[in-house]
Amino acid sequence: MTGNDKGSQWTAPEFYGRDQLIEISNRVLSGPEIELTVSEDIFRIECVGLEWDMGVKVFAPKSESQAARDAAGKKIGVFLLHGGDGDFKSMEPMARLYASRFGHKAVAMTFPGRLYLDDPSRDWPGDTVNSDGSVRTPMWKRGEYITRDQYDIVHDDSQKLRYGSRLLARAKPGTNFYHRMAGWPVAFVEGMKEAMRRHFPAGEYSIYGTGHSTGGPMIFMVSQRVPNFAGVIAAEHSPFGAIQEKQHDWSGALGKVAGFERVTETPNTRTDPFNELYIRTWRDCARYAGPEALGREGPNALMRLPSLMEEVHAWWDQEKCRPQFKAEYIITHNIQASLTAAAQVTVERLGLTGAAAQELISTYQGLPHPVPAEKGNRVPNVLFAIAKDSRDHSPEVYREVVVPLFGRIEPPPRVSVARFDASTHFYFRAEKDLPLGVGPAVAEHFNAGMKSGYFLQN
Repeated sequence: MTGNDKGSQWTAPEFYGRDQLIEISNRVLSGPEIELTVSEDIFRIECVGLEWDMGVKVFAPKSESQAARDAAGKKIGVFLLHGGDGDFKSMEPMARLYASRFGHKAVAMTFPGRLYLDDPSRDWPGDTVNSDGSVRTPMWKRGEYITRDQYDIVHDDSQKLRYGSRLLARAKPGTNFYHRMAGWPVAFVEGMKEAMRRHFPAGEYSIYGTGHSTGGPMIFMVSQRVPNFAGVIAAEHSPFGAIQEKQHDWSGALGKVAGFERVTETPNTRTDPFNELYIRTWRDCARYAGPEALGREGPNALMRLPSLMEEVHAWWDQEKCRPQFKAEYIITHNIQASLTAAAQVTVERLGLTGAAAQELISTYQGLPHPVPAEKGNRVPNVLFAIAKDSRDHSPEVYREVVVPLFGRIEPPPRVSVARFDASTHFYFRAEKDLPLGVGPAVAEHFNAGMKSGYFLQN
């Protein structure tokens, strides 16, 4: 499944066996550790007529002499985004790994609204659903809160096979919640650009972006909008929203998990309105725990369902201090009707007309798609990495859908896919003989690509 490697001094391996992964992990984690400086940067931007507080955590070698450089001679900057459930803390283990073992400067960013600004620990209090019926909602600006009168609670069973019963907070038209839900997509792009400008100056750094799961389409979204963005290092990392839409359609109808046919699903064409916030619960741990147990244990996993459910609830107890709400489907699944509706609400609030209104609408509509080469930087080269027991990232879907669709981009980026014979979608979670999962091997794989010239354009 290797794409065009012409001109590269390094051929990206397609497969890492378990014994090899253990050897790499032991070597990387037992090697010398670089002393780091660690800091938090909370900054405010103004976008679509609103103020937004953004946050990043920065991990950098303390000594400039230990800063790694890529094949172009620039210092290596790794920009990390978490997945659909988390904040920067979700990616902190990998950020530390890149910085302390490889000399990369690593910046882990939190999605807009996900950072809990009221506590220095950044841990969210309580659970996502409160005893009074209210739910956890985003904090887009310090001191600004979404009150219960700004949303309705909706129980959705339309995707019960995949999610169970879903709980949604539907923002009421005209409220601050409604306008924030309409505005965050563009604010996210501008926040990422500002974070990279602050910490990875052009001319000094090459930026390599990675986003776990939902963070993946956001990395692709910004990858052509920053001049020194050099490559995408994509571990368990979804593609552009317009490609992921096709990926989910394919896997819903034809996919397999660990050699067993999926229960038949209709194609996963989503219609989520922009003003609906998905409130996650223990069910979101369960929908990963089931396929992962199937991959490890086969159908006998169902014979221990009570203990498996205990594991699910214990997992949720650990994870509920992370944000655990989500609204990114409109980008990650290319829901054009919802993106257009969000743009129109923003246009009306700003009083835009004519060319200015159309430009903003076009910006929203283009977020899940590659930017045409004549309008921006070309799509950077990509290294994909997928784990053995991933729920959503199978070799088949990359071979049949993802890689061919990247090949249709003009000009096509270099794309390679490596399979790691261990771990799950949560690829840096500890397992037997792998204290940081396949994380160390993934980081070494990407580091080799950066230093070899793989990411230099053809």
